[in-house]
Amino acid sequence: MELSLEAVPETIDFPGEEEKILELWKKLDVFQTCLKQSEGKPRYSFYDGPPFATGLPHYGHILAGTIKDIVTRYAHQKGFHVERRFGWDCHGLPVEFEIDKTLNIRGPEDVARMGIDKYNAECRKIVTRYAKDWEVIVGRLGRWIDFKNDYKTLYPWFMESIWWVFKELFNKGLVYKGVKVMPFSTTCNTPLSNFESGQNYKEVVDPAVMVGFPLIDEPDVQLIAWTTTPWTLPSNLTLCVNPNLQYVLLQDLSTNKKYILMEDRISALYKTEDQYKILKRFKGETLKGKRYKPLFPYFQQMSSKGAFQVLNDNYVTAESGTGIVHQAPYFGEDDHRVCLAAGIITRDQEVICPVDNSGRFTFPVVDFQGQHVKDADKNIIKWLKESGRLVNASTVKHSYPFCWRSDTPLIYKAVPSWFVRVEHMATDLLRCNQDTYWVPDFIKEKRFGNWLKEARDWAISRNRYWGTPIPLWISDDGLEIVCVGSIKELEELTGKKVNDLHRESIDNLEIPSHRPGRPPLRRVPEVFDCWFESGSMPYAQYHYPFERKNEFEASFPADFIAEGIDQTRGWFYTLLVISTALFNKPPFKNLIASGLVLASDGQKMSKRKKNYPDPMEVVNKYGADALRLYLINSPVVRAESLRFKEDGVRDVLKDVFLPWYNAYRFLVQNIERLGREDGKVFQYTEGNALSENLMDRWILSFTQSLMQFVHKEMTEYRLYTVVPRLVKFIDNLTNWYVRMNRRRLKGEGGVADCENALNTLFSVLYSMIHVMAPFTPFLTELMYQNLRRTVAHNNPSSDSIHYLMMPESNTSLIDKNIEQAVSRMQTVIDLGRIIRDRKTLPIKYPLPEVVVIHQNQNVLNDVKCLERYILEELNVRQLTLSADKAKYGVSLRAEPDHKVLGARLKGAFKEVTSAIRELSDDKLQKFLVEGHIELLGHTLNVEDIRIMFRFASDSNAEVAQRYEAHGENDMLVLVDISPDASMQEEGLAREFINRIQKLRKKAHLVPSDPVTVYYVVESDVSDIASIAVSHKNFIESNLKTPLRPFPSTQLNNIIIEEKQQLKGSMYVNVCLDNKLQPRLGATSSRGTILLENPAGQNILNLQQLKEEINILFGLFGCHYNLGPCASPEKLAGQTVYIYNENTKFEGRQSCSLPQVPFINVSAGQKKFTFLLENPMGYTLTDMVKLRRMITSALGVDEKTFLQKNESLFSENIQNGATLVVKL
Repeated sequence: MELSLEAVPETIDFPGEEEKILELWKKLDVFQTCLKQSEGKPRYSFYDGPPFATGLPHYGHILAGTIKDIVTRYAHQKGFHVERRFGWDCHGLPVEFEIDKTLNIRGPEDVARMGIDKYNAECRKIVTRYAKDWEVIVGRLGRWIDFKNDYKTLYPWFMESIWWVFKELFNKGLVYKGVKVMPFSTTCNTPLSNFESGQNYKEVVDPAVMVGFPLIDEPDVQLIAWTTTPWTLPSNLTLCVNPNLQYVLLQDLSTNKKYILMEDRISALYKTEDQYKILKRFKGETLKGKRYKPLFPYFQQMSSKGAFQVLNDNYVTAESGTGIVHQAPYFGEDDHRVCLAAGIITRDQEVICPVDNSGRFTFPVVDFQGQHVKDADKNIIKWLKESGRLVNASTVKHSYPFCWRSDTPLIYKAVPSWFVRVEHMATDLLRCNQDTYWVPDFIKEKRFGNWLKEARDWAISRNRYWGTPIPLWISDDGLEIVCVGSIKELEELTGKKVNDLHRESIDNLEIPSHRPGRPPLRRVPEVFDCWFESGSMPYAQYHYPFERKNEFEASFPADFIAEGIDQTRGWFYTLLVISTALFNKPPFKNLIASGLVLASDGQKMSKRKKNYPDPMEVVNKYGADALRLYLINSPVVRAESLRFKEDGVRDVLKDVFLPWYNAYRFLVQNIERLGREDGKVFQYTEGNALSENLMDRWILSFTQSLMQFVHKEMTEYRLYTVVPRLVKFIDNLTNWYVRMNRRRLKGEGGVADCENALNTLFSVLYSMIHVMAPFTPFLTELMYQNLRRTVAHNNPSSDSIHYLMMPESNTSLIDKNIEQAVSRMQTVIDLGRIIRDRKTLPIKYPLPEVVVIHQNQNVLNDVKCLERYILEELNVRQLTLSADKAKYGVSLRAEPDHKVLGARLKGAFKEVTSAIRELSDDKLQKFLVEGHIELLGHTLNVEDIRIMFRFASDSNAEVAQRYEAHGENDMLVLVDISPDASMQEEGLAREFINRIQKLRKKAHLVPSDPVTVYYVVESDVSDIASIAVSHKNFIESNLKTPLRPFPSTQLNNIIIEEKQQLKGSMYVNVCLDNKLQPRLGATSSRGTILLENPAGQNILNLQQLKEEINILFGLFGCHYNLGPCASPEKLAGQTVYIYNENTKFEGRQSCSLPQVPFINVSAGQKKFTFLLENPMGYTLTDMVKLRRMITSALGVDEKTFLQKNESLFSENIQNGATLVVKL
């Protein structure tokens, strides 16, 4: 049974239609059906990086989710089976931090009092707090991913696989326990890995102090050390200098004290040389071994091990401080390394770290005990001052790491931790990284590659509670250690049944010692860093190796992953480290790294600041497809930052979706018309006989070329190249093909030609929704559900666009010659439109001629074969082709791009600029062909030089006045801008038609609705009445409806009526005859006078018109005539010549628009015109004055007006523009 197409409404509620599509998908269970249909096909594996479910999705999640959805949808439509499982990161700091805030937990003591079982129960309650919201939001965004078959890192089977991963690393000797100075969060009471500490740097102001350390053998000489962490001074054990740099002994001339510091850093202490006297110079190595008086008494016992002496190391630089570094070996990585190498400390000694996990001082630092280290800074500085050891105190602004979860400053602190050895794997990591493909590639080579080269051993343990416990059971003397790799193994070793692997379930389990009489082994208290869990997800999501072993091995490495650029030191890194350690191969083949989505002001998006719109509000306003396309068609897909602007989402609707929808609606309307008027039932069959029409062949060729391009670029994961081409395609389809073939599609060229055009348009739209389906799944489904009614194959397997495979490009339809010819035609039309815009000549008004000049005859031939479209689109009567610029007196001239070249050439810019301006026409022509030129030793490219066209000043003055020129590269277009009276009349007739069509649309009429148009012209002096009669046939043929004068009797059944003024504000162009000169300061002989302003008000009479002429040209007291001379209403829109009384007036040509720059302002029912110059060349206003003129005319407050209309004045306003202002 044939199904007829449903009528397509004139307007569309995109979000509302998306909701209906969601219901359709739910009814058909489309996602699961797709998975069932693809069973048995080649697998395409994809890993979804698990987000935390403790908050709602933000734009970063939406961006990454959209990228993943597009790629996996595309893979499915290319014939792969794509399992898409959602994952949840349920453990770790994000969850614990929320509980600590809620329950006011300040440290381990609070958790101990509460009990780990109760604490973890609270954590378990909130891990899926927003899970349902995520499912709804992700689904509403059109992302297809399986929530029912998800994985959660808290599932015992997931945790068991993590144990297996750890045991494999343990058995390979890659796990050890050590003390390491690490970034430490005192708020979360846990160390962080290096890549975690690098995620949240902030600019802060810290104290900076210089402290004196008197030498033991020379008590009157002090070593001057500098630090920005005064709280580490109580733990000072050594000082360090660079052995190869120059140091000085100097005397302070105001205090006579003697100081030692680096010569290059004297300026850090003294502003001028007359404040000190240098007594001695020497290398830093001279100071090695010198002993000094300890600053604090807390660790004096360390003197016996060599503490409180000067050490040498090259990490000390001349970049900051005094060149002498104070060292507290358990609070700094370099400090620890240098002191360990010097034997000041040993690996097995007791850690000297008088700071607890909450960041508070402990015994023996009794003077500051209980104070948080950051709070103690000021008290320590006070102590230094009172003890005479403070030399200088100031502040320094620098970049400092903050905890990524609690947003509080980190400290560096020695922590006993479990580590995975990574440093020895650097070569293997780099090799595995080379086996992966990244988009963009520079992230892989630079940011990620550099990070891998400096890879450190990974601290995988956390002194926390809610996480996967580290499965190590150790004897009290540390001689026995058992690593457990599965639940079954733990049950066998303990003799207990195990159902859960969290701390409260297994911390009490003991493993008997192999040594008789020894106490049992107990589990170490630490849990895994949650990054270890997410890095293990490729294995744990399958419960590998306990289940689905074959499935895992068939899908590893993953074909594709994607996350934000910040994961180069997070998930991307942990995935690679674990897979390299386990299998010595990468965990993924292809990766897309996206940039950051920022607020519109460039700041980080902040809930507290409310500096971004709620994502779901944007979706409910504009639709998910619009948001998806906005994000994907932005710099963020190239790993750059995006300043999110809601207007950008709106523009996707306006510039992409509405034109696309209107093309689809136009197709359906004309298929319906074909059946109604011509009795033809339209049915689309792929491979229908091809049209011979050149524009049909062009759009078919362009479509197939696009499909070829999309397949190539999607194979390379370059979404950032695909979407702009898709958007360009929509522009070609709607603004070129449909626009230029409207009459054919409406059947004006006959039934056969109409069917060819409709079949072409249907084919293109149908192909397009296939290609766009992964990007805009809702809108393509909406169109498909209607269009499929006319497609020959109509079966259940085609119930959704997303069931269908991506069609391959039909190369037999590709004709690059036609594509090139149309591209050249488009260039000509675009250049012609620019000229019309520049001269404010609306397209409705015909012009006599367009001239296309090009050196290549093949180009001119291409333009000639598309002549009809050029004449129609530019509304000109004649096309002239030429290879001779000289014939029209046109030559090229060049100007430098000041912004580009100025920054690059600096001092040479002025000289090169002169050389650019002196380039001859021949050299510039050659430059356009070759794309580069050598000037004064500099290579200049097309982006460095702006090419312009000019007319010769004398011999071609008449040509220059007649034509306006514009060019692009080596294509030059001239437009004859001198219309005659008949063209003016046709322009008004077209304006008449345009107003009626708008009225028709306002009444929600479709072209097939039978109506009659009645008109009446109220003004006795208007030309409209005569034009309506003389151009009646022209108007009726365009309207496809009768045109009648309004009868004297009353009409019935009036659908809509409206009174309109056909033109804007009435004006006349005025021009002084050659024998009259402007006076009294006026300099130009041309100008414009408004006969009314606003439209319909303040109308001038003839006497007032003459007074305005006197003011404009300074003609007070002069005697002159006007030609033509008539009432202002009859002169409207013409050029009035002012000539001497003794001169005979000869008729001159009129002008269709004001000859000076102007703008129109629409404010409700009022329409104003403001002249920006008058007379010609005399600027009346700048942007500020223009705003004041408008607000004065409207009678509104300027400040309030600007707040409502600021965007209108943010850029230069084009001549002839109409500003629609809000009041």
